[in-house]
Amino acid sequence: MNIIIPMAGMGKRMRPHTVTTPKPLIPIAGKPMVHRIVEDIVNTTDQKVDEIAFIISRTFGDEAEQNLLAVAEKFGAKGRIFYQDTPLGTAHAILCAEECLSGNVFIAFADTLFKAAFSIDISKDAIIWTQKVDDPSAFGVVKMNEEGVITEFIEKPQEFVSDLAIIGVYYFKDGENLKNELQFLIDNDIKIKGEFQITDAMENMKTKGLKFYSDQVEEWLDCGNKDATLYTLQRMLEIKTATENLQSDSAVIENSTIIPPCYIGENVVIRNAVVGPHSAIEHNAVVENSIVMNSIVGAFSTVKNSVIQKSLLGNHVNCQSKSEELSLGDYSFKF
Repeated sequence: MNIIIPMAGMGKRMRPHTVTTPKPLIPIAGKPMVHRIVEDIVNTTDQKVDEIAFIISRTFGDEAEQNLLAVAEKFGAKGRIFYQDTPLGTAHAILCAEECLSGNVFIAFADTLFKAAFSIDISKDAIIWTQKVDDPSAFGVVKMNEEGVITEFIEKPQEFVSDLAIIGVYYFKDGENLKNELQFLIDNDIKIKGEFQITDAMENMKTKGLKFYSDQVEEWLDCGNKDATLYTLQRMLEIKTATENLQSDSAVIENSTIIPPCYIGENVVIRNAVVGPHSAIEHNAVVENSIVMNSIVGAFSTVKNSVIQKSLLGNHVNCQSKSEELSLGDYSFKF
């Protein structure tokens, strides 16, 4: 099986954090967002993952590319980097990794994390994961029959037809067939609002007799902005506390209280402080004489004489602030 992860977006809603760090590499409790996506996919199947394709912007830089290849290596797969130079829609993004569109293919867009207790039935032609939403007009949605087979794909419907939103997680039994359908859209300039959409390719495949099934995820977690990312951290900490060691043995904690669930990274120093609940202190950070609640403190950052909550601090931040909600990018200062 191959995994394809389109992630070339610039993450503008997450600025200033995405100025120096691509959004999928922002850590969620010690692991980059894209690492957690791959981890959850791998846990859904007993199939060997051969290749993991990351579709990125060339602006990500060499360090980000090496970090992505390292993620693939951790799961015993070959990492491959592909570029999407122009944002032309979901179908175009996936086709950028056409060399990996063969055999069983799992596709997950790197905008969100998900919680699900499912295993992939590789005998099915295709599976599209969905979640019920309050406002379907902002999403691609599906209609299904009583057997769970998808009867129709609708991209951002302006009138209600279904509340089952496509979350950007797909399985295809035949990646080569998907590649041909995506290429057909490009060759014939078939667009919706100026973009090539995977829903059009899937509609063509369905009319040719392929059966698409829908499964629902238990939870769909967004990392589109600061507040959404902090909520995702909260849920990840609650979900992973039973299965992951969230406090490093190398952390130094003196005269301090840790209110779980929290993530405390390697070589963290916490003195005369209260941390938690729902906080992540990334590796080599220092928290002294402070209270940190519902926040992320990035690697190599320092928080002193501060009370912060609902805050997102990047890497190498120096924060000495009174009680505030903060969003500080890498190498920022706050006094």
